[in-house]
Amino acid sequence: MFKLNINAADKKISYKPLSVSLKYLIDEKKLAESLKNIERVFNIKLSTLQKKSFLAKDGNNVRISKYDGKPDEVFISKVKLDNKFSADYFRNHLAGFLSELEKEEVKYLHIFIPKYQAFKSYFDNEEYFYRTFIEGIYYGNYSFNLYKSEKKDLKELNILFYADDSKKLKSALNKAEIVMHGVNFTRDLENEPAIRLTPDELASRIKTNLNKLGVKIKVYDEKEIQKRKMGGLLAVGMGSENPPRFIIMEYKGRSKGKKRKIALVGKGVTFDSGGISIKPAQNMGYMKADMSGAAVVAGTLLAAAKAKLPVDIIGVIPSAENMLSGKSMRPGDIVKTSSGKTIEVDNTDAEGRMILSDALHYASQQKPDVIIDLATLTGACVVALGEFVAGLFTKDQKLSDTLFKLGLKTYDRLWPLPMWDDYHIQNKSDVADVKNVGGKWGGAITAAKFLENFVDSKIPWVHLDIAGPSFFNDSSNYSKKYMTGFGVRLLFEFLQENSKRK
Repeated sequence: MFKLNINAADKKISYKPLSVSLKYLIDEKKLAESLKNIERVFNIKLSTLQKKSFLAKDGNNVRISKYDGKPDEVFISKVKLDNKFSADYFRNHLAGFLSELEKEEVKYLHIFIPKYQAFKSYFDNEEYFYRTFIEGIYYGNYSFNLYKSEKKDLKELNILFYADDSKKLKSALNKAEIVMHGVNFTRDLENEPAIRLTPDELASRIKTNLNKLGVKIKVYDEKEIQKRKMGGLLAVGMGSENPPRFIIMEYKGRSKGKKRKIALVGKGVTFDSGGISIKPAQNMGYMKADMSGAAVVAGTLLAAAKAKLPVDIIGVIPSAENMLSGKSMRPGDIVKTSSGKTIEVDNTDAEGRMILSDALHYASQQKPDVIIDLATLTGACVVALGEFVAGLFTKDQKLSDTLFKLGLKTYDRLWPLPMWDDYHIQNKSDVADVKNVGGKWGGAITAAKFLENFVDSKIPWVHLDIAGPSFFNDSSNYSKKYMTGFGVRLLFEFLQENSKRK
């Protein structure tokens, strides 16, 4: 991890001691000629072996040292525009590149962004193309080492980006810094151990970080939650010594005229033992991140406030610990929610949908233009889609199309699953309005259909099941070690799109 200074460079290049340059070359017919041009520009000479290896079909990178130190070393990376290339390529590459560079005594990194024209079909605009490079640097520099007893002093790394359009580059630098601040805030919350991040502590950290940006925060304690008859949240939280909290965030975008109002709702289970229906011991520790939906909502609001987006946002987080004790809810219990609807508890490990029932009803009462909820809700969604894709559930085709496209743009990818009313029968209860588990089949869908009972049908609503991509996985260089912050970049782009609509 470095102490980063990231800037748009002047056109006149000046190399200081301990400098490294990174140059990308597209794998095309003129690759050998382009390599010769690099030798001329940087005044370097590749060996015959280096040239042959780089130009070979499987060759990807070459590293050349310069004895005059201007720069000290040049990295050349080959980019193949084949069917494996994606909009995530440079973000992923630089995340891996920077983490490897941490082992070295580099002080200056010069990154030359290739011409946008060659990549136009993969990116919808030049500024966002630039942003993917900068985001990769932030991802590669992330670490969660708060609890390591041996602390290393951070080495300073000055990163200079070069691009054809300096104005767009500067805008991209500013936007990437804001968005990645939100992503890193989200990741810090997700990676925090549950012994520290209780529902009350989650509320406190959100308040500390967002209040100073002009976001109004209200926190309901257990007495207020009870007063408001939020039975789903109370039932899940009553087995823990750490009482539940209901967190409301309100951001008002500054602009003239009528603004869109978006409600973001995030599941905030700070630890999920499964309750009486206890989870297996293996990997239960990962359930410290069962509040990822809440963390994404908080991180998105932080980024939106820093960017001063002209849109109104309501963030709603129901937060609880799902623990075992003599006070825990039991299978067979019947719970009355704030909407007046009742839930039969069939499995206490289906707790996320129960706390969301109160949150979605509250969000509906605020009469927003759109409601989006995010939750690490079901293992069934991971079985269906894998670890790197979130499930997208909505009856609003326009919203589905918009979010799907933004997922491809940001690489916070989504895949739509059906929301047909036929699935309602699986959540049918003989003793209550609805049952909290829909049986063996289509678990991610029946969970979404359960939530639908608590949303005003007149309000466009989307449920995102982020159970897979929120947790660390091997799909990219920036998702391997830590909880990922998946969803912040996606929602930020969605809010930007909605800020343009009246």
